[in-house]
Amino acid sequence: MGAVIEARGLVKTFKSRKGVVRAVDGVSFRAEQGQITGLLGPNGAGKTTTLRMLYTLMRPEAGSILVDGLDPAREPEKVRARLGVLPDARGIYKRLTARENIAYFGRLHGLDEGTIAKRIAILVEKLGMEDFIDRLGEGYSQGQRTKTAIARALIHDPPNVILDEPTNGLDVMTTRSLRDFLRSLRAEGRCVILSTHIMQEVALLCDHIVIIAKGQVVAEGSAEELRAQAGCENLEDAFVRLIGSAEGLSA
Repeated sequence: MGAVIEARGLVKTFKSRKGVVRAVDGVSFRAEQGQITGLLGPNGAGKTTTLRMLYTLMRPEAGSILVDGLDPAREPEKVRARLGVLPDARGIYKRLTARENIAYFGRLHGLDEGTIAKRIAILVEKLGMEDFIDRLGEGYSQGQRTKTAIARALIHDPPNVILDEPTNGLDVMTTRSLRDFLRSLRAEGRCVILSTHIMQEVALLCDHIVIIAKGQVVAEGSAEELRAQAGCENLEDAFVRLIGSAEGLSA
């Protein structure tokens, strides 16, 4: 079976002062091998909660997940071995170098030192980390921290990659290099899920887009299909119209 991530009717609730909030309310979608699937939605739509369920940090209260045919509820360790995850919180160990940060995660995945060294060399070249790989993490720029966190997530060469806003807060040049890196992951045949607020990024990178609002999938398809569905010439206008339609229906 090729790399694929499938969400089926995911539900997750949280208690608040106003009662129970359904942060994720029946989310279903499928992310395919050799594609970048974009998860798009306004703040509070349920994107990060959905991602946390996909990478086993949270358990859904209803629904199911399959990662390459494996159920995280039954085989969490096997699923984690097949996932590379850049979460929304991505601190690094500042008293270690980037190389030491990455190698540490390689050992956690059970890799031998020779494999770790080879994988680090590949990731350093692909991510452009040569100038800081052996510097201590204290004082890293946002881009250097993000690159270290991505390399750390991919040290075990996973077929599936989940990235929560990887270019958030980065400068133009770092953003461009990371977008090229994401394209290389797709070209290698990996299944990539990308959560982002940046419409240009979605239009440039994503083969399939899943729009989430109020914890539900309100539309999905290619950028062209979403524009056609909304009757708009650009993706941002289509997004606003589709979100507005969904909120109007649920009001």
